[in-house]
Amino acid sequence: MTMDPPECKKPKLSGEDLVNLKKKLRERKKKLAAIPRLQLLAAGESASLVINKNEEDRIPIFLSDIQHLLLYSMLGHHAPYMPERWCKLEKYNKVSHSVVLVIEGLSVNHFVKNETTFQQLTRKFEHKLELITPSTYGGSLIEDLAGVPLSGTQKKNLIKDFGSLESAAESNGDLIKLLRTIFPIQRATKTGSNKLENVVLPTSDKFSRTDLILSPWQLIEENYPIPLKGGLAKRYANYVLTKDEYIEVSPKSPMFGLDCEMCKTTTGQLELTRISVVDEKLNVLYDTLVNPSNTITDYLTQYSGITRELMQNVTTTLSDVQKFIRALLPPDAILVGQSLNSDMHALKMMHPYVIDTSVIFNLSGDRYRKTKLKILAQEFLSEKIQSKKDGHCSTEDSKASMKLVQLKLAHSIYFGDSVLIDQSHLDSYKILERHKRKCDSLAEQTYTLGSPIFNHLTKASAKTSAIYSDSQIMNIYSKILKNSSLKIMEDTEFREGDDVRLFIAESNKEAVTRCAEVAMEHALNFCHVQLTNEQLSEECIEKTLNSVEKWVKKLWKHTALHGLVCVIFSGETNSSNGACFLSIKKETDIEAQSLDEDSLS
Repeated sequence: MTMDPPECKKPKLSGEDLVNLKKKLRERKKKLAAIPRLQLLAAGESASLVINKNEEDRIPIFLSDIQHLLLYSMLGHHAPYMPERWCKLEKYNKVSHSVVLVIEGLSVNHFVKNETTFQQLTRKFEHKLELITPSTYGGSLIEDLAGVPLSGTQKKNLIKDFGSLESAAESNGDLIKLLRTIFPIQRATKTGSNKLENVVLPTSDKFSRTDLILSPWQLIEENYPIPLKGGLAKRYANYVLTKDEYIEVSPKSPMFGLDCEMCKTTTGQLELTRISVVDEKLNVLYDTLVNPSNTITDYLTQYSGITRELMQNVTTTLSDVQKFIRALLPPDAILVGQSLNSDMHALKMMHPYVIDTSVIFNLSGDRYRKTKLKILAQEFLSEKIQSKKDGHCSTEDSKASMKLVQLKLAHSIYFGDSVLIDQSHLDSYKILERHKRKCDSLAEQTYTLGSPIFNHLTKASAKTSAIYSDSQIMNIYSKILKNSSLKIMEDTEFREGDDVRLFIAESNKEAVTRCAEVAMEHALNFCHVQLTNEQLSEECIEKTLNSVEKWVKKLWKHTALHGLVCVIFSGETNSSNGACFLSIKKETDIEAQSLDEDSLS
């Protein structure tokens, strides 16, 4: 029998060849380790224009998310905020610099309808996202993007520890404006009881209860059902609002403790089988068993306290409960509970004002590790709940949540939250306390509450920033920079040792051109342009979009290797959302750029 010849194998390397291969592999590994990468996480993918072509499938991110990415790209783990809600940036310290082009007047619809015009955004930018911006509700895009609050969860909450009602009303207004884009909230009247400046804190509260209300992005992050357009609208199509119309919440808006019990049904899901509602005096306003629309397959008695015997002859339906809740709650009601997202899903209802004890109390120091209600009640109330063998009691749980919130309101916004009580916040607290003694006017105090994004960069890394815009837009940036200790200089006077460069342009084209010329000299660049109504008119829109395409191309060309480029479309008031385009410049982009230049020469 003839043997098949042995398969040819590659000869093993040895000697100088092996040494050279190892050297190349080390160089390649070193090169890869120096490349920053931006990757979308679940929340980012939900906002992606590429992954979700259909508008109904998208869940937009917020402008604060972009701010958190910029902060992290400059400061890494020393940043006051992290972008981990929606993206992951690897090798942040290898990002050479950041260039942000803000274009006011364009929306996500402008991009979707004119993708062929936006060749640079389509080809060069890896991530394209739908964005909720302040422009859609008449707010300030500059303040939300460039102004960084000191606290972990709410703007200006440090000053509220000192009982500043004016400051509380101002911060509450920001929250309401954003909530109003999602829920039907009636605007406060200039006079009368709805005016927040006239509302005095209840004697039992040391700060405003509105400071504890979850923001829209927190509602999404905590998986609360909200009537947002896009993918969420489809998901919650059969959910109902707790009211047809709401009014602005205030420091005296009533709180209602709510807790539900659920059982598993033939759908494989949990369905409502009991609901309890208590008021601030712990009176039980509503406590009823509920007959689910599908047959119960598992009573989950050890958790729910529900048994087959209890459910005999129960006729109350989910629809009955929804009608009762809608009639019970006033239009500025604040719902209080532990992980209320599960209860709201069981109720198939949506509500704008929520205080979640699993968010405002934290014993782990990690915002994403929740502390159980049973432990919170034991630690802070010295009460034992959920200790019965026959399951939980929804009235007991709703009362415990209410008491926890009232306890926190009687102390401070830091009480019971180890995430907020870290050294940086303690330092900030001391600074504000000293400042409060020195300042006579509230107006002076409020300037200490936040700091410009440029301040964080300079103080932490001694790097410089630049802003390029016309005089109208620059005036708004100046208000944010006004009370900072930064060395701010106009373009021609900027020298070594200065912190922020200001270039006041006569036109949008001039702002972009100057940014392209000096962007590599600064770690953070904000080029902010504004389109006029005429430029956005049907007659001029094609020419305008071609100009935008040229601006993006110019800035991309003059961005350094591993530079982070961010283009923001502001969105349209009471109309379409904004958009954000992100990419980190790679070596392949440099090579492609060189080929383009060679072909033109």
